[in-house]
Order: sequence, then C-alpha cells, then structure tokens
Amino acid sequence: MPFYRIVVLLTGFLLTPPINALGAEWKAGIARAVITPEKPVWLAGYGSKRAPEGKIHDLWMKALAFEDADGRRVVLVTSDFQGIPKSVSDEVFAGLKRRLGLERTQVMLTFSHNHCGPRLGDDLIDYYPIEAEQTALVDEYSRRMIERMIALIEEAVMRLAPAQIQFGEGKATFAVNRRNNREAEVPTLLAKGEPLAGPVDHSVPVLTVRRDDGQLDAILFGYACHPTTLSFLQWCGDYPGFAQLELEQSHPGATAMFVNTCGGDQNPLPRRSVDLCRSYGHRLAVGVEEALKQPLKPIQPRVRTAFEYVELPYLKVVDRADLHAALQHSSGIRARWAARMLEKLDQGERFAPAYPYPLHAWQLGDELLLVGMGAETVVDYALRFKREFGPGAWVLGYADDMIAYIPSRRVWEEGGYEGGSNLYEYGRPAFRWAGDIEDRISTTVHKLVREVRR
Repeated sequence: MPFYRIVVLLTGFLLTPPINALGAEWKAGIARAVITPEKPVWLAGYGSKRAPEGKIHDLWMKALAFEDADGRRVVLVTSDFQGIPKSVSDEVFAGLKRRLGLERTQVMLTFSHNHCGPRLGDDLIDYYPIEAEQTALVDEYSRRMIERMIALIEEAVMRLAPAQIQFGEGKATFAVNRRNNREAEVPTLLAKGEPLAGPVDHSVPVLTVRRDDGQLDAILFGYACHPTTLSFLQWCGDYPGFAQLELEQSHPGATAMFVNTCGGDQNPLPRRSVDLCRSYGHRLAVGVEEALKQPLKPIQPRVRTAFEYVELPYLKVVDRADLHAALQHSSGIRARWAARMLEKLDQGERFAPAYPYPLHAWQLGDELLLVGMGAETVVDYALRFKREFGPGAWVLGYADDMIAYIPSRRVWEEGGYEGGSNLYEYGRPAFRWAGDIEDRISTTVHKLVREVRR
C-alpha cells in the first residue's frame, strides 16, 4: 500500500472519535423496590376476601430506563401487582410530568396480573366485601405505591449510564388456552401426549442490558400466561416471581424483569401447588436462558414513541332497570356493583358510552418494536400483530390500566368469560363491549406503528 494511503487512513482513524465519544450509544438505568405490604391488605383477585397469612417470597416493582443517542428517554416499569387501575397510573403519570418532564408517551407501567399480590386502588373494587378498615388500608398502601413508583422511575433515570441493548427469543410451553381445554382434563391429555386445543403464544421474548465491561445488568422477558398457578393466602410472585429469582441467582448482579404479553385467555395448567408454580418458573427461566445462549441481536441507539387513547364503545350502557335487577343477583360482585352504580346515578353522574383504551408503540432502533396494550388482552392480539409487523415485534398486554378483558373479534363472537357479558366485574357501566373492539384497536395500533417507523 502506498505510504500516502497509510497516512490518510491513519489520520482518518485518529480524527474519527470512537462511538462512545460521539455519544452514539444507549444509556440504561435500572431501579427496584420491594412492594410486599407491611399491613394486612387483602390479596387481589378471585372475587373474595383473602387476608394474607405470610409470604413465599417478596413482591417487586422494577424500572428500566433507556436514553438513546439523541437524548430521548423511555421508561418501562414491571411489577407483581394484580392490576394497576387508571386512578393510580394517572397520578403516577402526572407526578412524572411534574418531577421529570416525562410525557405520557415515554412511560409504560406494566403489571404481571399476579393473583398473590395486594389490592391496589379501586382495581376490581366490587370483588371485595366492603369493610372500612380494609378500605383505609388499601387507600394508605395505594398512596405509598404511587409515591414509590414515581421515586423508582426517578432513580432509574438518575442511574442512566452507557449500555449495550440486545434482544432474542426463547420458548416455554406450559401456557394452555383455557377457553378450549377443560382444566380437569389437561393432566390426562398431557400424560397421553395428546395435543391441546386453541391458539397459544409460547414465545419468550428477551431483551438484555449489558455494560461496556460486559456485565449483564438487566434481563427483560415476557410470556403470555395468567400468573394464577396459586390461589392461597401467601404473598408470592407466582411463576414469574420464581423465574425472576432463578435468573437473578444464575446471573449475579442482574435484575430480571417480567412482562405479561397477551395472556388473557391462557392459564398454567395443571395448577394449585407451589411445586407446580416453581416448576413453571423454572421452565420459563430455561426459555430465557435458551435465548441468552444464542447470538443476540444488537439494537441501534434510537427510540421513537407514540401513544393514543382509542375509545372502546360499550354494546349498551346500563340503566336503572338493569341495575335494580342486578341488585337481586346471587353474585355478590354483581350486587355490589349494581348498588355502587345506582349511587353514582343518584349523585347525578352520567355514564360514558365508551372507555379510553391506552395504546403505545415504541420503536427501538430498526430492530425492535414494542406494542403496549392496556388490560387483559387475549392471545389473538399478539399473534396478529407479530404476523403483521414482522420479526422484532413484541406485544405487551397488562399496561397502564387494568380495564377488563380485551377480546378479539373471534373471542367476542364466541362469548364466554373473556368475550361475554362480564364487564361489570371490572366496574364498567355495561355488561359487554361493542363487537368492533378489535377493529378499533388494530386501526389505532397500525397508525401508531406508522408514526414510529417513518
């Protein structure tokens, strides 16, 4: 090679700053906090009073903040809550705007939908008998959690430091479509090796955060399945809790974080024992490890975000006649709901004909698309959007607001628990969504994805 070529090449090399000096890299910050109640707040879910009687392991809330090469920030929160209602998340978003300048589009608050976690705010309020002492405990705990969540996100942002972000995918096969398989028959079918029915999503999406020295700092992973292995009276993160503990033990210094993808119609079957729960957690952790052993795909340090509420109409808003009839129902949940709704009407409130449904799209580099969806989305949404948006699409349910089940058109037409007349359980002023729910959601998701991909 001629001498002048060598000089030019060396000069060019010396005058070109390294990537880190240009700031063309990610920054990431991680924070975590225990959320196990110190007082006897009832366990959430299952439509009954469940006073705690100890714990298997602590419950957690964790935050992962990213900053791209241009200084744009996003924060994802994971938690062991059964649900985060709008009354709680709205206060968190308002606090983040005041204290950190974070906009609604920059933050996703996710919850695992764990049924061995505590009540929070007015989530599923009509599930539980009305007791003044419990109401006060839930109010006190919820106020503390709002402040703790804001402080946690603030801590994650303060800890932003150079990082490498990569993603991959593993597999775990214990989720079962509960609409198409009778729970009592599943063990026999599995023992015989017979295939189970209905759509499932057994993928385990994985995102890793490594520091410049190679240290694995965070493992974010997802799975589409209800955390309902257990139904007893002890605090526990269910199978996601066991999976996170195993991963953190296998990777000292790393924070493991779980998001429920679209598991609204998926259950871990068989269930109802700690041994089974620990086993499912292990199988999920193995799925994550499977991804970590493969070459992971780097994500370029660029983030674009979009957020929108889409109005989801009810099929019919209830009136006084509907509510008076429900007062006589044998279901305590329905009767309590009817009484509360009638009180609202007596106070002059008019029920809205639709509910504002939160949707996110985050594009990380050109490689990874995160679609965030509120409430209990059924698996059809993940399967559809991953098919439509291609490799690198990750669809998260259980974000921002625990509204109700969100059925696809197929599930809505079939009816049943996830698609039928059960909105009253979630405190909505109606029994059922209108039938165009999937079309409305899909139209908005495609709009948001176009915004972040252009």
